[in-house]
Amino acid sequence: MNPVRALAAVLLAAPWLAGCTTMDPNPPAPPLDGTAWVLSALPGQPAAGLRLPTLRFEAGRVMGHDGCNRIVGAFKADGSRLLIGPGGMATTRVACPFPGAVAFGDALARTRGYRIEGGALVLLDAAAGVLARFTAQATGLAGTEWQVVAVNDGRQAVTGLLAGTRITLRFEPEGRARGHGGCNTYSAPYTLEGERLSFGPAIATRMACARPEGVMAQESAWLGALRTVASARREGDRLELRTDSGALAATLVAASAAVP
Repeated sequence: MNPVRALAAVLLAAPWLAGCTTMDPNPPAPPLDGTAWVLSALPGQPAAGLRLPTLRFEAGRVMGHDGCNRIVGAFKADGSRLLIGPGGMATTRVACPFPGAVAFGDALARTRGYRIEGGALVLLDAAAGVLARFTAQATGLAGTEWQVVAVNDGRQAVTGLLAGTRITLRFEPEGRARGHGGCNTYSAPYTLEGERLSFGPAIATRMACARPEGVMAQESAWLGALRTVASARREGDRLELRTDSGALAATLVAASAAVP
Protein backbone atom coordinates (compact mmCIF):
# COMPACT_ATOMS: atom_id res chain seq x y z
CA MET A 1 0.00 0.00 0.00
CA ASN A 2 1.14 3.53 -0.73
CA PRO A 3 2.66 4.90 2.54
CA VAL A 4 0.67 8.14 2.28
CA ARG A 5 -2.59 6.25 1.84
CA ALA A 6 -1.75 3.95 4.76
CA LEU A 7 -1.09 6.91 7.03
CA ALA A 8 -4.35 8.56 5.97
CA ALA A 9 -6.26 5.37 6.73
CA VAL A 10 -4.77 5.25 10.22
CA LEU A 11 -5.58 8.87 10.88
CA LEU A 12 -9.17 8.42 9.72
CA ALA A 13 -9.63 5.34 11.89
CA ALA A 14 -8.04 6.88 15.00
CA PRO A 15 -11.11 8.83 16.24
CA TRP A 16 -13.32 5.76 15.75
CA LEU A 17 -10.84 3.54 17.58
CA ALA A 18 -10.56 6.07 20.39
CA GLY A 19 -14.32 6.17 20.70
CA CYS A 20 -14.42 2.38 20.95
CA THR A 21 -11.78 2.19 23.65
CA THR A 22 -13.47 4.87 25.79
CA MET A 23 -16.99 3.46 25.57
CA ASP A 24 -18.36 2.47 28.99
CA PRO A 25 -19.20 -1.26 28.88
CA ASN A 26 -21.62 -0.67 31.74
CA PRO A 27 -23.40 2.62 30.90
CA PRO A 28 -25.17 4.22 33.85
CA ALA A 29 -28.89 3.78 34.35
CA PRO A 30 -30.97 6.52 35.99
CA PRO A 31 -30.23 6.67 39.73
CA LEU A 32 -32.42 4.64 42.07
CA ASP A 33 -31.93 6.69 45.23
CA GLY A 34 -35.17 8.38 46.25
CA THR A 35 -37.40 6.18 44.08
CA ALA A 36 -40.24 3.84 45.11
CA TRP A 37 -41.78 0.96 43.13
CA VAL A 38 -44.60 -1.57 43.10
CA LEU A 39 -44.15 -5.03 41.58
CA SER A 40 -46.06 -5.49 38.33
CA ALA A 41 -44.67 -8.81 37.04
CA LEU A 42 -42.57 -11.67 38.35
CA PRO A 43 -41.83 -14.11 35.49
CA GLY A 44 -43.00 -17.62 36.27
CA GLN A 45 -45.10 -16.50 39.25
CA PRO A 46 -48.92 -16.38 38.92
CA ALA A 47 -50.33 -12.95 39.67
CA ALA A 48 -52.74 -14.56 42.15
CA GLY A 49 -49.77 -15.52 44.31
CA LEU A 50 -48.65 -11.95 44.86
CA ARG A 51 -49.78 -9.19 47.22
CA LEU A 52 -48.15 -6.17 45.63
CA PRO A 53 -44.56 -6.38 46.90
CA THR A 54 -42.80 -3.01 46.99
CA LEU A 55 -39.30 -1.53 46.98
CA ARG A 56 -38.04 1.88 48.06
CA PHE A 57 -34.42 3.04 47.62
CA GLU A 58 -33.15 5.65 50.07
CA ALA A 59 -29.57 6.66 50.94
CA GLY A 60 -28.02 3.27 50.24
CA ARG A 61 -30.85 1.35 51.86
CA VAL A 62 -33.60 -0.64 50.21
CA MET A 63 -36.83 -1.30 52.06
CA GLY A 64 -40.32 -2.43 51.29
CA HIS A 65 -42.71 -5.35 51.58
CA ASP A 66 -42.48 -8.81 50.04
CA GLY A 67 -46.22 -9.46 50.17
CA CYS A 68 -45.95 -11.02 53.63
CA ASN A 69 -43.23 -9.24 55.60
CA ARG A 70 -41.42 -5.93 55.69
CA ILE A 71 -37.87 -6.11 54.35
CA VAL A 72 -34.84 -3.86 54.71
CA GLY A 73 -31.21 -4.05 53.65
CA ALA A 74 -28.46 -2.32 51.71
CA PHE A 75 -28.10 -1.87 47.97
CA LYS A 76 -25.13 -1.09 45.75
CA ALA A 77 -25.56 0.46 42.32
CA ASP A 78 -22.75 1.16 39.85
CA GLY A 79 -23.64 2.11 36.31
CA SER A 80 -26.35 -0.38 35.47
CA ARG A 81 -25.05 -2.96 37.94
CA LEU A 82 -27.14 -3.52 41.06
CA LEU A 83 -26.86 -5.68 44.16
CA ILE A 84 -29.79 -5.84 46.57
CA GLY A 85 -29.09 -6.95 50.11
CA PRO A 86 -25.45 -8.01 49.57
CA GLY A 87 -25.11 -8.50 53.33
CA GLY A 88 -28.51 -10.15 53.68
CA MET A 89 -31.99 -8.68 54.14
CA ALA A 90 -33.66 -8.22 57.50
CA THR A 91 -37.36 -9.15 57.59
CA THR A 92 -40.23 -9.35 59.99
CA ARG A 93 -41.46 -12.87 60.79
CA VAL A 94 -45.12 -12.99 59.83
CA ALA A 95 -46.26 -16.43 58.64
CA CYS A 96 -47.64 -16.11 55.13
CA PRO A 97 -49.46 -18.50 52.78
CA PHE A 98 -48.51 -16.59 49.62
CA PRO A 99 -45.73 -18.32 47.63
CA GLY A 100 -45.08 -15.10 45.73
CA ALA A 101 -43.12 -13.76 48.71
CA VAL A 102 -40.51 -16.51 48.36
CA ALA A 103 -40.19 -15.95 44.62
CA PHE A 104 -39.87 -12.21 45.17
CA GLY A 105 -37.06 -12.65 47.71
CA ASP A 106 -35.25 -15.00 45.33
CA ALA A 107 -35.46 -12.42 42.53
CA LEU A 108 -33.92 -9.75 44.77
CA ALA A 109 -31.08 -12.05 45.82
CA ARG A 110 -30.28 -12.89 42.18
CA THR A 111 -30.33 -9.27 40.98
CA ARG A 112 -27.10 -8.14 39.33
CA GLY A 113 -28.30 -5.26 37.18
CA TYR A 114 -31.22 -3.04 36.28
CA ARG A 115 -32.66 -0.73 33.70
CA ILE A 116 -35.46 1.80 33.65
CA GLU A 117 -37.59 1.79 30.54
CA GLY A 118 -40.82 3.65 29.95
CA GLY A 119 -40.88 4.69 33.60
CA ALA A 120 -40.68 1.05 34.74
CA LEU A 121 -37.89 -0.59 36.76
CA VAL A 122 -36.59 -3.93 35.45
CA LEU A 123 -34.33 -6.10 37.63
CA LEU A 124 -31.85 -8.30 35.73
CA ASP A 125 -29.84 -11.38 36.61
CA ALA A 126 -26.15 -11.93 35.77
CA ALA A 127 -27.04 -12.92 32.19
CA ALA A 128 -29.27 -9.82 31.74
CA GLY A 129 -32.40 -11.97 32.02
CA VAL A 130 -35.50 -10.29 33.44
CA LEU A 131 -36.18 -11.17 37.08
CA ALA A 132 -38.94 -8.69 37.93
CA ARG A 133 -40.72 -5.60 36.64
CA PHE A 134 -42.02 -2.68 38.70
CA THR A 135 -44.16 0.38 38.12
CA ALA A 136 -43.52 3.67 39.92
CA GLN A 137 -45.30 3.95 43.25
CA ALA A 138 -48.26 6.33 43.17
CA THR A 139 -47.89 8.98 45.87
CA GLY A 140 -51.18 10.89 45.77
CA LEU A 141 -54.07 10.11 48.10
CA ALA A 142 -56.92 12.19 46.67
CA GLY A 143 -59.67 9.92 45.39
CA THR A 144 -58.37 6.83 47.22
CA GLU A 145 -60.23 4.74 49.81
CA TRP A 146 -58.70 2.67 52.61
CA GLN A 147 -59.64 0.25 55.36
CA VAL A 148 -57.93 0.40 58.74
CA VAL A 149 -56.01 -2.72 59.79
CA ALA A 150 -54.50 -1.50 63.07
CA VAL A 151 -54.60 1.70 65.09
CA ASN A 152 -52.57 3.24 67.91
CA ASP A 153 -54.72 3.05 71.04
CA GLY A 154 -53.04 6.09 72.60
CA ARG A 155 -51.28 3.92 75.18
CA GLN A 156 -48.12 3.12 73.17
CA ALA A 157 -49.71 0.11 71.49
CA VAL A 158 -50.85 -0.49 67.91
CA THR A 159 -53.61 -3.09 67.88
CA GLY A 160 -55.79 -4.79 65.29
CA LEU A 161 -59.49 -4.06 65.06
CA LEU A 162 -62.15 -5.87 67.05
CA ALA A 163 -63.69 -8.83 65.25
CA GLY A 164 -66.72 -7.82 63.22
CA THR A 165 -65.79 -4.09 63.05
CA ARG A 166 -64.67 -1.98 60.13
CA ILE A 167 -63.08 1.47 59.98
CA THR A 168 -62.69 3.25 56.65
CA LEU A 169 -60.95 6.37 55.36
CA ARG A 170 -61.60 8.08 52.02
CA PHE A 171 -59.62 11.07 50.74
CA GLU A 172 -61.88 13.38 48.74
CA PRO A 173 -60.18 15.50 46.05
CA GLU A 174 -61.45 18.73 47.60
CA GLY A 175 -59.35 18.18 50.74
CA ARG A 176 -61.78 16.45 53.05
CA ALA A 177 -61.50 12.94 54.48
CA ARG A 178 -64.60 10.86 55.19
CA GLY A 179 -65.29 7.42 56.53
CA HIS A 180 -66.90 5.09 59.02
CA GLY A 181 -65.39 4.80 62.47
CA GLY A 182 -66.96 1.48 63.40
CA CYS A 183 -70.17 3.01 64.76
CA ASN A 184 -70.42 6.57 63.43
CA THR A 185 -69.62 8.26 60.15
CA TYR A 186 -67.12 11.11 60.33
CA SER A 187 -65.36 13.72 58.21
CA ALA A 188 -62.30 15.93 58.70
CA PRO A 189 -60.27 18.34 56.56
CA TYR A 190 -56.82 17.17 55.52
CA THR A 191 -53.69 18.75 54.04
CA LEU A 192 -51.15 16.73 52.04
CA GLU A 193 -47.77 18.02 50.83
CA GLY A 194 -45.48 15.26 49.61
CA GLU A 195 -45.49 12.76 52.48
CA ARG A 196 -46.54 15.37 55.03
CA LEU A 197 -50.17 14.80 56.03
CA SER A 198 -52.30 16.39 58.71
CA PHE A 199 -55.99 16.22 59.65
CA GLY A 200 -58.14 18.93 61.12
CA PRO A 201 -60.82 18.36 63.78
CA ALA A 202 -63.21 15.54 62.90
CA ILE A 203 -66.99 15.87 62.88
CA ALA A 204 -68.89 12.65 63.61
CA THR A 205 -72.48 11.51 64.03
CA ARG A 206 -73.58 10.74 67.59
CA MET A 207 -74.77 7.16 67.58
CA ALA A 208 -73.93 4.89 70.52
CA CYS A 209 -73.14 1.24 69.67
CA ALA A 210 -73.12 -1.40 72.41
CA ARG A 211 -71.85 -4.28 70.28
CA PRO A 212 -69.28 -5.51 69.92
CA GLU A 213 -67.98 -4.55 73.33
CA GLY A 214 -65.28 -1.91 73.05
CA VAL A 215 -66.32 -0.57 69.64
CA MET A 216 -66.86 2.97 70.96
CA ALA A 217 -63.43 3.05 72.61
CA GLN A 218 -61.91 1.78 69.35
CA GLU A 219 -63.65 4.52 67.38
CA SER A 220 -62.43 7.13 69.86
CA ALA A 221 -58.86 5.79 69.52
CA TRP A 222 -59.10 6.04 65.72
CA LEU A 223 -60.34 9.64 65.74
CA GLY A 224 -57.67 10.48 68.30
CA ALA A 225 -54.98 8.84 66.16
CA LEU A 226 -56.02 10.97 63.19
CA ARG A 227 -55.21 14.13 65.18
CA THR A 228 -51.64 12.89 65.71
CA VAL A 229 -50.87 12.10 62.06
CA ALA A 230 -47.96 14.04 60.56
CA SER A 231 -46.95 11.89 57.58
CA ALA A 232 -48.20 9.20 55.24
CA ARG A 233 -46.30 6.60 53.28
CA ARG A 234 -48.01 4.62 50.54
CA GLU A 235 -46.53 1.25 49.59
CA GLY A 236 -48.50 -0.70 47.01
CA ASP A 237 -51.91 -1.43 48.52
CA ARG A 238 -50.77 -0.41 52.02
CA LEU A 239 -50.73 2.97 53.75
CA GLU A 240 -48.89 3.90 56.95
CA LEU A 241 -49.85 6.98 58.95
CA ARG A 242 -47.19 8.18 61.38
CA THR A 243 -46.84 10.85 64.04
CA ASP A 244 -44.30 13.65 63.99
CA SER A 245 -41.95 11.49 66.10
CA GLY A 246 -42.23 8.64 63.58
CA ALA A 247 -44.48 6.46 65.76
CA LEU A 248 -47.10 4.45 63.91
CA ALA A 249 -50.57 6.00 64.20
CA ALA A 250 -52.36 3.49 61.96
CA THR A 251 -51.91 1.00 59.16
CA LEU A 252 -54.43 0.67 56.35
CA VAL A 253 -54.96 -1.34 53.18
CA ALA A 254 -56.62 -0.21 49.97
CA ALA A 255 -60.34 -0.89 50.10
CA SER A 256 -60.04 -2.95 46.91
CA ALA A 257 -57.47 -5.21 48.60
CA ALA A 258 -59.23 -5.58 51.96
CA VAL A 259 -60.41 -9.05 52.95
CA PRO A 260 -64.24 -9.08 52.95
